[in-house]
Amino acid sequence: MELSDIEELYLHRQSCREFSDREVDEELIREVCRIALLSPSACNAQPWQLIAVMGDKLPEFAKAVQPMGMNKFASSAKALIVVAEDTSGGIMKFGSIFRENTYIKNDLGLLTAHLILAAEAAGLGTCILGARDEKRLRELLGFKKERHIPHVVAVGYPKEGYGLREKKRKSLDETFTLLK
Repeated sequence: MELSDIEELYLHRQSCREFSDREVDEELIREVCRIALLSPSACNAQPWQLIAVMGDKLPEFAKAVQPMGMNKFASSAKALIVVAEDTSGGIMKFGSIFRENTYIKNDLGLLTAHLILAAEAAGLGTCILGARDEKRLRELLGFKKERHIPHVVAVGYPKEGYGLREKKRKSLDETFTLLK
């Protein structure tokens, strides 16, 4: 693999808010999640759980990510992937005492980035949904009140004609410093 290959993936990936009617195979979702789970985590604690919601369960979950009328496009996604904390591992508890920092937010952010890039490589569009009713999601999943759900990702094939938008980013000079 060359650096230009990953750059092409990054340039092509964008938040998709228009999904086609084309169904997404359950095995493809499973494979995207398997690849995403190769993400690094502090002390290899892997403090996460991915839950893919498809089929009959999808409409109720879609409602939970549409507070105040936001994210209406989530109803047309063919899957929602819930990124949930899982702090049941002993290494996480030890790390939080020893270091006063569990790095969970970092780990879950890295996992979500790996997830959307794996989906892109598989030809799927994604959108990370910031607005959501986390309490309702916990109820739907049977999670305890303390269990946090930092990300939900809408997944599906982009609608035909959903064009690639130009990426607008600050320049390298504005955002990068090299110290020697």
